[in-house]
Amino acid sequence: MITVLVTGATGAQGGATARGLLAAGQRVRALVRDPGTPAARTLAAAGAELVRGDMDDRLSLDAATRGVDGVFSVQPTLGYPGTPPGFAIDDELRYGRNVADAAAAAGVRSFVYASVGAADASHGIARWQTKDTLERYGRDLGLPMTALRPVRFMDNQVHPQMGVRDGMLADVILPDVPVQLIAATDIGAFATLAFTRPAEYTGRTIELAGDELTMPQIVRAMERALRRPITYRHIPREALAGRDADAVAGYDFANHGGGWHADIDALREEHPGLMDFATWLDREGAAAFTTARA
Repeated sequence: MITVLVTGATGAQGGATARGLLAAGQRVRALVRDPGTPAARTLAAAGAELVRGDMDDRLSLDAATRGVDGVFSVQPTLGYPGTPPGFAIDDELRYGRNVADAAAAAGVRSFVYASVGAADASHGIARWQTKDTLERYGRDLGLPMTALRPVRFMDNQVHPQMGVRDGMLADVILPDVPVQLIAATDIGAFATLAFTRPAEYTGRTIELAGDELTMPQIVRAMERALRRPITYRHIPREALAGRDADAVAGYDFANHGGGWHADIDALREEHPGLMDFATWLDREGAAAFTTARA
């Protein structure tokens, strides 16, 4: 049995990793700012050990990593829900370096970093380039690292701020362009594999996806699962004028830059339970949509 410190334990990827490790019979030490939140109490009830700490506080990280076998590192991403007020790219870099430094000082046997698909590609998306920087930082420290690079989260399609609103799903992706998707649960499953089978996973960089669909196909699958009409609205490039440069770079990456290319068939051989979008909607997504809007 191993003990893993999970950062971001009340978020999507950290929470999925904590649940995956607990289900595999491992010990989870969950780094939380406030042990009294409902999400933290749910983790504790599932068997996780809660430790109060902050990725901006190296002393708390050193205390949290003491005696652990592995560390799961995930940081907030600028522009996505859940980031702290005033959060900036430099904050993500500082948080990520702090976690990596604490893991190196503790001499962990496994370090799993949650990056992003195509982190090192020439897309010019600043909030993804930070993750390439942190991947390289971990390698330069000599950490026994596995870099997981998830693509677009299936969970985003039902998120109140990012998904369907008023019967419409709006995005920059052209209707005939396929986009890859991954369930947060499956990110946690691969993190669990990396921690429990380090000989197979240490040193690897793994692009993660479970399905590849066009936006109209995504909408049709959601209509069937949610039993409500949904339309897709493509946001044209010119509508992004005046917004941050990442919005335009993201448009070009998705529509003209080749997008993501995870090998889904090979991933499913490693993790046979890897969910496609319809399966995720049936098992998790439809219920999450209903709960989010209750």
